[in-house]
Amino acid sequence: MTEPTKRAWATIDLDALNKNLALVHSHSPQSKIIPVIKSDAYGHGMETTARAIINAPTKIAAFAVATLAEALELKRLELELPILLLNGFVDADELFTCLELGIETVVHSEYQVSLLEKLFNQGLFNGRRKLWIKHNSGMNRLGLKSDDCIDAFQKLQNYPDTELVLMTHLAYAEDMNDPASREFTDKQMREFKTVRQKLVAAGMDEVDCSMAASAGILTLPETHFHYVRPGVMLYGSSPLATQTGEEIGLYQVMTMSSRLIAINDVKAGESVGYNASYVCERNTRVGVVSIGYGDGYPRSAANGTPVLVKTRGGSTRTRLLGRVSMDMITVDLSGVDDARINDEVVLWGSGLCADEVAQHAGTISYELYCKVTKRVDFEYVCNPSVPEISDGKN
Repeated sequence: MTEPTKRAWATIDLDALNKNLALVHSHSPQSKIIPVIKSDAYGHGMETTARAIINAPTKIAAFAVATLAEALELKRLELELPILLLNGFVDADELFTCLELGIETVVHSEYQVSLLEKLFNQGLFNGRRKLWIKHNSGMNRLGLKSDDCIDAFQKLQNYPDTELVLMTHLAYAEDMNDPASREFTDKQMREFKTVRQKLVAAGMDEVDCSMAASAGILTLPETHFHYVRPGVMLYGSSPLATQTGEEIGLYQVMTMSSRLIAINDVKAGESVGYNASYVCERNTRVGVVSIGYGDGYPRSAANGTPVLVKTRGGSTRTRLLGRVSMDMITVDLSGVDDARINDEVVLWGSGLCADEVAQHAGTISYELYCKVTKRVDFEYVCNPSVPEISDGKN
């Protein structure tokens, strides 16, 4: 029995991943790097991503994940690097697991401080442990308010062999040219620095800090401190409101592809797809591509969302026509005269920035990556060829 022809596949360029990691270091050379590989490395595959990063020339300090299940999965890989649990523990059992396995956990609420004190006072754990005390500097999601944060830090630093890091998260740092974004971020930075200064004034010689994720790494060197936590920029996408990853100089790691499975000639005035959401203004050559929202291509993608069609003559940029179906989309092949059945179609990635596609779908590239489903085959490569792109005729 022969294997079915691939209908949709994601090519993961590990060389691009490592180049993006190197860019993190170039922006924050004095900071230790903690790559964020939560949500299956933003849909790219946590195990392969983690192993590629460990073998990269750019050295890292730890990995960060969001859930305890992710931390345990990563722990089983025996990569011999610390693991930071960003969402922290929710009860004594989870805390016990973190301490027992040496998982570094974020402490963001008073109930967690109480649980830590209870377990530490019982003297059940020996050896060093590292905790990350999260300050709510204005995001109002996870984190302790300033006074509570200082109190927690002072309480926990009294326990022997306990290393603490003060951290926070920027909520509105995607556009420092926007007065509202600038004002909000400045306020967060002031509040965070005030907490740090009070801790130092209380007798702590040094307070290690972490504030910058991808947006801060790229635009706010004053937030870099001891540790930076790159997330989406590792995968080639921009955290900034006015620039794509490509414009920043990042490399696309995931290229999402499918293939043409039918080509139809549709007359002017006739519609394409469900609900007749696109009506041809002229006689149009329409390609049917074997991918849809059942594979993770966004149903919200609007008419005109860009795609690339790769033919023997090269790669041509064209556009989506009609509504996205579960298993198929339709694209404009006007001006792509040499398009044939089985030709590859790139939905985002090499030659077509995922940030641009996401804008047409009313979302962000993070969501594109994370929603790729199990129907899609994954291929891991280094140094794939980058096609030349022509505009085509639309």
